[in-house]
Amino acid sequence: MGGSRFSRWLLPGFTGLVVAFLFTPIVVMIIFSFNSPRGHQNITWQGFTFDNYLTMWSRPDITGPLLTSLVVAVVSTIVATAFGTMIALSLTRYQFHGRSIMNLLIFIPMTAPEIILGASLLTLWVALGTGRGLPTILVAHIMFNISYVVVTVRARLIGFNRALEEAGMDLYATESTTFWKVTFPIIFPGILAAALLAFALSIDDYVITLFSAGDTITFPLWVYGASRIGIPPEVNALGTIFFLTAFAFIAVQVWAQRRGGRGEEAGTIAVASR
Repeated sequence: MGGSRFSRWLLPGFTGLVVAFLFTPIVVMIIFSFNSPRGHQNITWQGFTFDNYLTMWSRPDITGPLLTSLVVAVVSTIVATAFGTMIALSLTRYQFHGRSIMNLLIFIPMTAPEIILGASLLTLWVALGTGRGLPTILVAHIMFNISYVVVTVRARLIGFNRALEEAGMDLYATESTTFWKVTFPIIFPGILAAALLAFALSIDDYVITLFSAGDTITFPLWVYGASRIGIPPEVNALGTIFFLTAFAFIAVQVWAQRRGGRGEEAGTIAVASR
């Protein structure tokens, strides 16, 4: 009896320990975002303050790289999500020469080490005589984000019920109308998840950005430079804001996915009853 009870709680207990281990650094980051250290070292608790959240917006050395990272993340996310969704649709729904090879090649940017991709991009920029800066960072981020978008959207498309599209066309809807009224709403949770993943990967990328940045400083590059003399508490404050924002987006995505699943189930029942 005791052994059975122990076995029943073993896996939940282990899962709880792993989750606690994963979230401990985040909790420490949030706590120390309210710290008021004396000097550059934000490693010991010395007092509670809200100033880190209020004063960081008046520091150009922080807001400049942060704005650059936001621009890169937003633009690369939009472009990579649009291109990646189209590629996922073509790889899932159409048969053409080279399709199997493309299915294989799309995983290479995900599996290759970032240091290799960064060095390869640097070689490309030098060979082309291209000055490194914001445009080269954008190209690099779009390049590695597309693979993640394709894989995420394809996972949503694989289980897609094509009978829903056929039902729309039976009701005299054009292909364009069927896509926007039937297909897109159903796969939107997958597209949103892909966009969130691309944004998260872009805004915190350091290795590939380092090889493509030139004189441009993004927020991860600035944090690395600042960490050599001591991480200011404003970094913890920005990290807390990023975490809470990402958590809110994930909550919205989960809600949209559940709503989309209920809508797809209702649509399938309606089609089956015809």
